Amino acid sequence: MEKKVYIIGHRNPDTDAIVAATAYARLKQLLGKKEYMAVRAGNLAPQTEYIFKRFNVEPPVYIPDLFPKTQYYMNTDVQTVDQNLSLWEAVEKMNHADGLPIVDSEKKYKGFLNYSSFALKSIKLLDPRRNGIFTASLHLIEKTLNATPIVEFNPEETFPCSIMIGDDDLETFKNLLTEHASENIVVITGDREDIQKACIEAGVRALIITKDYAVKKELHELAKEKKVSILIGHDSTMATATLIEYSSPVSSMSNDEIKPVHPWDTVQKIRPLLAQSPNRCLPVVDENEKVIGLISESDLLHDPNIEVILVDHNEPTQAIEGLEHYVIQEIIDHHRINTFTTRYPITLINKPVGSTSSIISNMYRENRVPIPKDMAAILLCGILSDTLVLQSATTTEYDVLTAEYLSSIADLDIQQLGNDIIKSGSRIGNRTADEVIHQDMKDYVEGKLKFTVSQIEVDSTREILKRKKEFLDELEAARKANGNLFNALLVTDITQLSSIMFLASEPVFEQVIQLPVQDEHIYYMKNIVSRKKQLIPLLTEMLEGVEQ
Repeated sequence: MEKKVYIIGHRNPDTDAIVAATAYARLKQLLGKKEYMAVRAGNLAPQTEYIFKRFNVEPPVYIPDLFPKTQYYMNTDVQTVDQNLSLWEAVEKMNHADGLPIVDSEKKYKGFLNYSSFALKSIKLLDPRRNGIFTASLHLIEKTLNATPIVEFNPEETFPCSIMIGDDDLETFKNLLTEHASENIVVITGDREDIQKACIEAGVRALIITKDYAVKKELHELAKEKKVSILIGHDSTMATATLIEYSSPVSSMSNDEIKPVHPWDTVQKIRPLLAQSPNRCLPVVDENEKVIGLISESDLLHDPNIEVILVDHNEPTQAIEGLEHYVIQEIIDHHRINTFTTRYPITLINKPVGSTSSIISNMYRENRVPIPKDMAAILLCGILSDTLVLQSATTTEYDVLTAEYLSSIADLDIQQLGNDIIKSGSRIGNRTADEVIHQDMKDYVEGKLKFTVSQIEVDSTREILKRKKEFLDELEAARKANGNLFNALLVTDITQLSSIMFLASEPVFEQVIQLPVQDEHIYYMKNIVSRKKQLIPLLTEMLEGVEQ
C-alpha cells in the first residue's frame, strides 16, 4: 500500500482541530503531496458539522485509533490467479510470489495456492495407484500442452477426465475402451491410425495425437460426425501423459484452510494466524471478500506505511490511541508545550495565538499558495470558534489580522458568521450529558495527577443548570472510570463572557478551590472564557496544594 500521512487533531476534536487538519491537508495536496490526508479521532461536534455543511466541505475521515492494523503493513501489489486457470500456468506465476490467492471472476477469494499445498497434492496427483480421473477442460488441456485443436467440441466445459494411453494391440485396446465406455475418456496416442479410428468410432471425449503426427482427412470427418475432439501436441506420449494432469483448474490444488484477513484487523490478531500459515503469508480481502493484498511475517518487520502530523495538540494524553507506533512528522499547535518524545527530529510550530487555524492560514501565505475560498471560509470559522469571535483572552493581533484577511477572501462578515457558528454549537436540546461532556473533553496530567476539562459555549446557562444533577453525575461516573482526581465542565456564556464550572472531584481537591460557589459542586468564574489560557493555569496552580 502506498504511504500515507495522516493529519489529525486531538481526541474529541473541536472545530479548530478539525478545520486545521482539513485545511493543512489541502495545502499539502496543493503543493503536490497527494499522500497527505485529514483524519479525525472523534465525532463532529454540532458546531463543526454545521460549518462543514454550510460551506460544502467534506469532513475528515474518522478513525477510532491507530493501533497497528493489517492495512498499514500489507503489500497491495498482489498477483492473483483465476480459479479456472490451469495448474500449469498457475505454477509458473507462483515462481514470483510467496503464494497466490485464487479468485473467481469477480476477484472474490476462493482459496490459496502455495508451495506446501502444491507439493502435498502433487504427490496424490502423480500417484500411479490412484484411479487416474481428474477435472479438466479441453481449453485447459490445449493451453497446458500447447496443443493445436483440429476438431473441437465444448472446449470450455469442465469434466471428470479419464486418461488412457493408446499403445496396446488393437483388440486389447478396444476391450479397454468398452470397459470405460461410461467415462469421459481422453486418449493419448501417436501415429497409430488403427487406434485413432477405434477411439473415434467409440466416441471418446477427445483424442490427443503426439509428436505433431498428422491425422488423415477421413478421420477428421468421422470425428466431426461422432463429436470427438482431436488435438495435436508436440511432446512424446510419456511427456504428454505426465503434463496433461497439470491441466486441472488451479482450484484443485487450493489450500482451503488458509482463511483471509481484513485490512482493519489488528496486527495483534493476525500474528498467530500468520504463524499457522504454511508459508507465513495470508491474503487480505475487503468487505466484499475481494482480494486487495497480501500480508506476511516479514512485512511486519518493516515500518508501517503511515506517518502522522498533529494539529491543535501536543500532549500524549490528548492524542489518538496507538500513536506511539508511528513516526510524527510535524506538530502545529497553540497550546502549552507538554509534548512527545520522538524518534527523529520533527517540525514543531507552536505560537501563542488564539487558534491553530490562524497558523495554518498563514502557512498558505508563507508557501505562496492562494487559499481556496472554501478553505478560507472554514479557517475563518476555526479562528472565530476558538476565540469566541475574537473576544477571548487568547485572541491576539495575529488572529484578528488573519481573520480579516480570510473574510475578504471568503466574502463573509466576521460578526455575523461568528454569531451563526457560536449559536450552532450552543444548544443542548435533547443531547445527553455524556454527549455534551465528551464533545470537547481534554485529558491532562500534572505529575501523578490526572484530570479532564470539557468546555461548551452557550448563550444562556439556564438550560444546563436545570439539568445540573445529570451533568454532575455523568462527570463523576467518567472520573471514577478513569481514576482521575477530578473531571470539570466549563460552561461559557458567550453573552456575558463569563463561565460556570461543574466539578466532580476527590474531596482533597475541592478543599483547595477558592472560587465563588454558585451551587453545590458548581463555581462561578467571572471573565474566564478560555480553557487554555485562563482555566488550566488556574487549576494547575490549585493542584500545587494537593499532596501527590
